[in-house]
Amino acid sequence: MLKTIFVKAQFKPILKDVVENVPTGETRKNWLGAEKQVTQKVASRKIVGWSDTEIDGESLSRDINKALAHYTSQNVKVISITPISSGRYNYQYSNQGITSSKRIFSETEKVGGGGSYGFGYGYSYTEGVLVCIETD
Repeated sequence: MLKTIFVKAQFKPILKDVVENVPTGETRKNWLGAEKQVTQKVASRKIVGWSDTEIDGESLSRDINKALAHYTSQNVKVISITPISSGRYNYQYSNQGITSSKRIFSETEKVGGGGSYGFGYGYSYTEGVLVCIETD
């Protein structure tokens, strides 16, 4: 019997160096006599978001190996591994702000002509892989 398993790809994390004031556990008195926490600036890399265009290939590789290890221990035969692609697009269109082709016709009909612009792009990414196996 044939069976397919979908292994989902994860997007790459977006890392950024972030500087934070971290308490040292010490306190000091200010010139008015009030105690204040002593802090020091610590820089560290933090995940600030996730890419919407790049997948994490290392993570996908680990996930595929994990799925293969699970099913090969059950005495199955791997037939194929096929990448699955998805696509995204974005566009921007405007007919505001282009004045080079506007003409004034009369007082009642102020503007005629005009222009517009637009642009768009599309791209694909690997959504995951289909692993086709044969079971006994």
